[in-house]
Amino acid sequence: MRQKALLPLVVLTIFALLVTACGGAATPTEEVEEVEEPMPAPSGSGEIFNRVIERGKVVCGGRTDLLGFGYLDEAGRNIGFDIDLCRAVAAAVLGDAEAIEVFAITAADRGPVLQTAEVDMLSRNVTWTSSRDAQWGNFTVIMFYDGQGYMVRRESGIETQEDMDGASVCVTSGTTTEKNLADDFRNHGLEFEAVIFEDTASVYNAYEEGRCDVTTSDKSQLAAVREGFENPDDHAILGITISKEPLTPAVPHGDDQWFDIVKIVMYALINAEEMGITMANIDEMKESGDVGVRRLLGEEGDWGYTDLGLDSEALYRAIKAVGNYGEIYDRYMGPLGIAFTLPRDLNNLWSNRGLIYAPPVK
Repeated sequence: MRQKALLPLVVLTIFALLVTACGGAATPTEEVEEVEEPMPAPSGSGEIFNRVIERGKVVCGGRTDLLGFGYLDEAGRNIGFDIDLCRAVAAAVLGDAEAIEVFAITAADRGPVLQTAEVDMLSRNVTWTSSRDAQWGNFTVIMFYDGQGYMVRRESGIETQEDMDGASVCVTSGTTTEKNLADDFRNHGLEFEAVIFEDTASVYNAYEEGRCDVTTSDKSQLAAVREGFENPDDHAILGITISKEPLTPAVPHGDDQWFDIVKIVMYALINAEEMGITMANIDEMKESGDVGVRRLLGEEGDWGYTDLGLDSEALYRAIKAVGNYGEIYDRYMGPLGIAFTLPRDLNNLWSNRGLIYAPPVK
């Protein structure tokens, strides 16, 4: 019985071999589809880290047009909260906070430049979402907690979401902002007309010119943009928050070493504020008797720098160059900030009832 059961299979196998040898197809009427070879998995070989060292600078995807986060000062120097995060990485890795190149990109460019690794680091008010994490690159550490809101002209009388029924809304394409807007109006059973632009500047120019009734974005961005309006007090940011917007520096997939370096630099900035280490006192703090402080500043133990290909003072250089997390925030958005004032709220340290928290560096 066993031999009889195997006979048809043997015959079919021999037939298939003969057909293949004669150049025949698997069937008389169909061609065999070619199967694409799968792409090789990322090796985590340190490719990005090595090219940064060889190039002598960190290429960061950023912006030059958003007050407080990434913009040009009077001398044409790119500054801002996001830009200082890039400078911190350059100081740690290359020993020079100015060894950066800011690649100004639109919102729609953020995913492609990460996917193709055209930038070493994306530090451009980008929201961390599950799909972006899967498709774009590796998101590192949440450095700014935000939420989407609405800005209107005070004279419009708009105060609630219901007041916006049928309104025209200026919004940037290719962003979570655009999706959140549609979801919010749909959830409230309201209608709206989207006035869409690819670049952020066009969105706010159109709004200020009266081409739409409302504009929407992260509340921090709305505050920054309003500051640049001809009459800022004529515009109100409504007390409505419709989303979670964790803004996070990101790196391309495929280099675990570089991913870890950027994360640890961000951890260091946060831990430095918690430990009371500032740009002004950092050299004095190096002589501290506190073991955690000494380890962070490279005076004692190995916080992982050997495995990452760095030296013991990498984090010391990052903090000395740009300051701790609180100093960076206050430089641009604190009570005496050079850009505008924005209460820290969720962006306080966890010990001050905020959400800013980092693993220990040790």
